[in-house]
Amino acid sequence: MAMVITETCINCGNCEPTCPNQAIAASDNLYVIHHERCTECAGAFDSPQCVDACPVSDCILVDPAHTEPREVLMARYQTLHA
Repeated sequence: MAMVITETCINCGNCEPTCPNQAIAASDNLYVIHHERCTECAGAFDSPQCVDACPVSDCILVDPAHTEPREVLMARYQTLHA
């Protein structure tokens, strides 16, 4: 699965530097997570660092449109950091 930033984003930018895969970028009114780079921090951390850094509750959620097993996320992480 990938994470998604909801419209409750306050555009603080706390999430971007915490992403080990550089999957987060600034957009017009909020930050966005590029699902093809997101591994939910599998391979790097035990939990998504963007969620931990976000000051807004329930702003960053699991994206139901991009569900993938942990093995796929781990393989993606390995590919991104090869």
